Amino acid sequence: MKRLKTYYMHLKHTDITNINNTHTMTTSNMNNNQLQVERRWIFPIALGSIVSLFLLFLSSLTTHDGNPFLLPFYRTMTSTTSRSSIFVESKISPIPIPDVPPPPRFAYLISGSNRDGNMLKRTLLALYHPNNQYIVHLDRESSQEERLDLQRFVNNNTLFQRFGNVRMIVKANLVTYRGPTMVANTLHAAAILLRQGGDWDWFINLSASDYPLVTQDDLLHTFSYLPRDLNFIDHTSNIGWKEYQRAKPIIVDPGLYMTKKADVFWVTQRRSVPTAFKLFTGSAWMALSRPFVDYIIWGWDNLPRTVLMYYANFISSPEGYFHTVICNAQEFRNTTVNSDLHFISWDNPPKQHPHQLSLADMQRMIDSKAPFARKFQQNDPVLDKVDAELLFRGKKMPTPGGWCIGSRENGTDPCSVIGNTTVLKPGPGAKRLENLIATLLSSENFRPRQCK
Repeated sequence: MKRLKTYYMHLKHTDITNINNTHTMTTSNMNNNQLQVERRWIFPIALGSIVSLFLLFLSSLTTHDGNPFLLPFYRTMTSTTSRSSIFVESKISPIPIPDVPPPPRFAYLISGSNRDGNMLKRTLLALYHPNNQYIVHLDRESSQEERLDLQRFVNNNTLFQRFGNVRMIVKANLVTYRGPTMVANTLHAAAILLRQGGDWDWFINLSASDYPLVTQDDLLHTFSYLPRDLNFIDHTSNIGWKEYQRAKPIIVDPGLYMTKKADVFWVTQRRSVPTAFKLFTGSAWMALSRPFVDYIIWGWDNLPRTVLMYYANFISSPEGYFHTVICNAQEFRNTTVNSDLHFISWDNPPKQHPHQLSLADMQRMIDSKAPFARKFQQNDPVLDKVDAELLFRGKKMPTPGGWCIGSRENGTDPCSVIGNTTVLKPGPGAKRLENLIATLLSSENFRPRQCK
């Protein structure tokens, strides 16, 4: 390092000495040349002055019509510039603004239990669209043969394989009715869809006994015009009798730690209503926005985990967990739409299970304008009527949409020939759904019913 420093100082000293010598020589030469430089500039300055006076004289002249003498030259320049400007602007075309926003994408969970396999297949086909994502799940109570049959159905369907948008949870979860394992199963499916499902906008959970009342084109078309952060979740803080029968009792779900399905059991001790957060309850069926699903899975604050721990000992936790989280999260409480988008026929007062829907309920289902209904029995004639009159769907075929461009002759599946999957052909169901959404988002129903 010392040698490098000595070398650097030597070079620096040599450079300074050379610069001083050069400066002395340059100063003596400058005195001799200064007079010559001044003489050289006299002629150009004189010539420039003469030209300037001549141009000033011309500019003062006018033609017989009072215009400047140099106007023809000015007009020529202006005309050329104008033509050039028009030519350039003609090359510029405005960016077209589409009248219709791009359609959203839905991510569906369709779950079932023992002997629900065939009904689950039918519901899946009725809901299918190439741009959506699907997860199907038969819980561990169903037989291995039934789960293998569903797996073969998913793996061997050419449509599903072409678009790769149908997945099955092969390692079945044990799900206890009314227990927190139902919440765990929903969170499991949502996590898979976040990781593997690509881009989607809403997560919709359904059971094998649910069925659509509108086509996917109807649903996608209507939701195209909605903000993508809305959460459709039926909810209320007026828990009433549920405080004594659900909030205060403590239950244990054997599905959390057993391999065989068993009903929940109660602990003798009771607990008080929480004060760290406010309880909400509602329907277990929801259409949740992707931002909210991100939040409950990743939980960048601790609320989703805290509430999940509490609901692990809560009877019918699927009817309270998501509702309590969203209404206690400041970021999401103003995104709720108080509806589960279902037609459900209940007793008054409601019992544990809703009515099984039949042909007698057909008109009420249509009048409800809801996109989904439950609860249906497998192969009930009302499902055939829904297929024929509302979904325009053939037996064992997907519900046709704008992406299906094949022929319907002789019972041929129009979706056997696939066109542009972004093309939507909404039908009468879109109009019904539009009226429902308009009502839900009206000033009387939207803000006044959020997390109340």
